[in-house]
Amino acid sequence: MAGAAFAVSGARGWAKSGDARIDILLDESQGKISPNLYGQFTEHIGGVIYDGVWVGERSKIPNRHGIRSELIDRMKQIHVPIIRWPGGCFADSYDWKDGIGAPSKRPRRTNFWEVDHDAKRLHEKGPQIFEPNEFGTNEFARFCRLTEAQPYLAVNLRSLPPLDFDHWVEYCNSPAGSTTLAEMRGSAGFPEPFNVRYWGVGNESWGCGGNFTPEEYASEFRRYTTWIPSYGLDLQLIGSGPNDNDIDWTHRFFEQIYSGHAYRNRSFTGWSVHHYASDLSRGGARKGDRKGDALQFEPVDWYELLRQCDLTEQIIHDQWAAMGQYDTEHRVKLVVDEYGPWYREGTELDPTHIFGQQITVRDALATALTLDIFNRNSEKVSIATCAQLINNLNALFLAHEDRFFATPNFHVFAMYAAHQGGEALRTVFSVPDVQYMRDGKSARFWGLNGSASRKGSVVTLTVVNPDLSKTTDTRIALRGARIIRADGTVLTADDMHAHNTFDQPDAVTPEDLAVAVREEQLNVSLPPASVTKLTVIVG
Repeated sequence: MAGAAFAVSGARGWAKSGDARIDILLDESQGKISPNLYGQFTEHIGGVIYDGVWVGERSKIPNRHGIRSELIDRMKQIHVPIIRWPGGCFADSYDWKDGIGAPSKRPRRTNFWEVDHDAKRLHEKGPQIFEPNEFGTNEFARFCRLTEAQPYLAVNLRSLPPLDFDHWVEYCNSPAGSTTLAEMRGSAGFPEPFNVRYWGVGNESWGCGGNFTPEEYASEFRRYTTWIPSYGLDLQLIGSGPNDNDIDWTHRFFEQIYSGHAYRNRSFTGWSVHHYASDLSRGGARKGDRKGDALQFEPVDWYELLRQCDLTEQIIHDQWAAMGQYDTEHRVKLVVDEYGPWYREGTELDPTHIFGQQITVRDALATALTLDIFNRNSEKVSIATCAQLINNLNALFLAHEDRFFATPNFHVFAMYAAHQGGEALRTVFSVPDVQYMRDGKSARFWGLNGSASRKGSVVTLTVVNPDLSKTTDTRIALRGARIIRADGTVLTADDMHAHNTFDQPDAVTPEDLAVAVREEQLNVSLPPASVTKLTVIVG
C-alpha cells in the first residue's frame, strides 16, 4: 500500500508452519552476481535521448554538459554499472562518424524509427524523425563518466563495413595523440581514451539488423571480429543472439563458429538474447492487440504479464544448454540486453515519445522477478540491460521538458542494488501456487520467488509476492549462520494499476517493513502484489 508502512506486530501469533517458508543456504554459493546484471539501455528512439537523457548545454533545465542533471543523480543512487548505446535497431542504421566533431557541423540523418507506425503521429517533424546527432560518441562517453557506468556500444553490422568498426574502436580507445582519430577525439576535449571494453557486433541480426540467416551472420561475425585494435584492453565481443528462445538460431550460429574452420577469438565472450513480455493474447483468447495496455488491464492480465516475464529463466537454461554443446568450457556467457514488458501505444507522456508507456506496480514486479532470475543464474548471465532507461518501454524514469519523476522500476533497482557484487546463495521457496481464472479455466503461478546474496556479514533477500489478494505470512531460515538483526523494505500498492505521475511522483514508493526475529528465524508478512527486500546481519 503506497503511503503506509507495513509492520509485523511483536504480539502476533504465528502458526507453526505459516503460509510459506524460505530457506537460505549460506554454504551453497552459486557464484558472484556481476554488477553488470543491473545495466540500462539507451537508444535513439522517441524521447529516450532527446527529451530524456539530452536537454542541451544551453537548456534552462539543470544539466551537466547537456545531460539532464536529475537523471545523472538518480542513476548514481542505484549504481548503474553499464549502459548500452546507440541501439537497438537504430544502431544498424547509424554511422558513428556523424556523431563526432563540432556539434554545429554534424549532419542530420533520417532516424531508423521514421518508418514505424508509432512515428506517424509526428508528421515527419522533430529530432525523433530527423536525427540531429547532437548526442554522439563523445556525449555518450561523458554520460557514462558522469554516471560512473561502463559504456557498451552496439556496432552497425548491417550497413557499415568492418573497417568502420575498427576505426570506431580506434577513436574510442587509442592513446592520447597516438593516431589521427585520437587527435580528433582530443580536439573535442577528450584527450584520454574512453576505454570501451564492451562491443555488440550487430543487433537483432535475424531481423532489423540485416535479416541474416544464422550462417550468414556467423560469416559476418567472423569478418568483423578477426582483427580489432585492443590497446591493451580486454575487449568483450557480444554476438547477436536469438529473438526469445530461438534455439535453431543459436545452434546454427555456434555450429558455424565452432565446427570445421574453427573460430578462435578469446574476446568473444557474450551471446545476446532479447525477450519482451509483449504477448498478452493468451493464445488468441483475448481479441485485439496482443500487446495489451499499460494501464487498463484485468487481474488475468496481471498474472499473464508476470508469466511472460518469468519465461526468461527457461530461455536462459535452454540457450545455455544449446551453447554448451559447442562451447564446452562455457567461455561465452549470456547477455540479456533487451528485456521487459511492451505494451501498445497510448500511455506515452508526449507524442514524441515513440514506444513510451506508463509504468505501474505490475511492471515493478515484472522487473523484480526478472532481476531475481538473473541473480539465480549469475554463472550463466554476465550482462543485462533493461529496455529502456527513460521515456520508453519499462522505463526507470519519465520526463518531458523540465518535468521528471522516477517510476516504480527505479525503486526496484534501488532495492536490488545491494545484490551487486554479492555471492548468490541457493534459496528454497516452499509456498503454494497462486490460482487464478484464465478464460474460464483455472491457472496457476508460483506463490513466492526471489533471490539471496551475501557480502561479508550482510545477507540480502529479495522476494516477489505476485498474489493480488493475499498477504503471505513467511518464515525465513538462514542455514549456516546466526541472525543478529534484520530490517525490511516493501514496494506495493492497493491498486494494481497504481503508478507515479508528474503531479503524484510518490504514489508508488517503498516503505519500511518490520521483521520479527524469533528462534533463529525471521517472521514477516509479505503484502499482496509486492516486492520486498530484507537485509539480514549474520554472525
